[in-house]
Amino acid sequence: MDSTKLTRQHWLLILTLSLLTFVLGTSEFVIVGILTDISSSFDMSNAKAGTLVSAFAITFAIATPIVMSATSHFPKRKWMLFLIAAFIIFNALSAISTTYSMLLTFRIMTAIVTGVLISLAMIVASETMPAAKRGLAISFVFGGFTLANVVGVPIGTVMASWFSWNATFMLTTFLGGVAFLASFFVLPDKLSQIRSSIRDRVSLLTNPRILIAFFIPALGFGATYVVFTYLVPILKEMGAPIYSISLILFGYGFISIFSNILAGKIASHNAIGRLRFVFLVQAVVLTSLFWTTGHFVLGLVNIGVMSLMAILLTTSTQLYLIDLAGIYQPKATGLAASLMPVASNVGIAFGSALGGAVYHQGSLLNVTWVAGIVAVCASLLTFLSYYLDQKEKTA
Repeated sequence: MDSTKLTRQHWLLILTLSLLTFVLGTSEFVIVGILTDISSSFDMSNAKAGTLVSAFAITFAIATPIVMSATSHFPKRKWMLFLIAAFIIFNALSAISTTYSMLLTFRIMTAIVTGVLISLAMIVASETMPAAKRGLAISFVFGGFTLANVVGVPIGTVMASWFSWNATFMLTTFLGGVAFLASFFVLPDKLSQIRSSIRDRVSLLTNPRILIAFFIPALGFGATYVVFTYLVPILKEMGAPIYSISLILFGYGFISIFSNILAGKIASHNAIGRLRFVFLVQAVVLTSLFWTTGHFVLGLVNIGVMSLMAILLTTSTQLYLIDLAGIYQPKATGLAASLMPVASNVGIAFGSALGGAVYHQGSLLNVTWVAGIVAVCASLLTFLSYYLDQKEKTA
């Protein structure tokens, strides 16, 4: 049998992990669509309800590497099934929460479970696939998040409008049950178990090569979110009718599906070498919004290309972090696998904050060229990382 081909069992595992990330992504992102329903239900401001989003992101970023480090030696199949069961319970408890404090507590617990499950899904996809197909597998697993934004979030939002926000969490509870059953029957038993010491983890997190690789996706996501956070105001400035904005955002999410497919192709060969130029193209695309927003059709095309560029970095940087850990600290590959999701959350928080500061200090469209500068910084780090890789190969 050709060891480079994916078998039926491989595809079943890929689809199961993609289903899992779809469920996790829907649970994480849907809160934005039901925020006003929650604030009305608890008689609070939208700003206070918005802390559900920030608390989730902060918890995800802090807790994921800590829990991944502490549980690296756990049997992966049993640990993943336990975490999926915990996800189901926390979503069910969120659905029946009667106070904001209760809901916030269960969302924080869900964030911890979500971060660890995402990292484990990436590790399983990486270590169970033929080497030549790892990029494809990882891109499919990341594809679950894309579908969550395009399909899961709108469905969850509609559920809230038809019934209540509680119904949305009942939906994610049900989806969690489906993911549990699929994982129970498909997840393999023989998965790696590596016990890492605190010294191993500290060594990994202080390694200059790992730090450079971490900030590549952080800046890449940050560049997109400098603009994306304020995409609705930009659309209004372009003259987009109010009724068309939801459709445009749906189109943005749909195009990102193709971004995910391209991400797998970029990761298939010389990924970091290719990313050097991907970020430069991203910088041009983001900066050009400064001028194209003056023309509605050109602006929409530009935004579509921006979506196409948005997540090209995911698969490559995920695999790169795991591979670097395999070179510099093999016992901490589990922790390394958690760094890309953490970096993306750091980048989203950084990009949103930077975009907000620029927006409030001057013209809205200034966010476009600032985003371009951030993308150039991501490219410079990638050039540096690629140079160091080549230098070590020739040493």
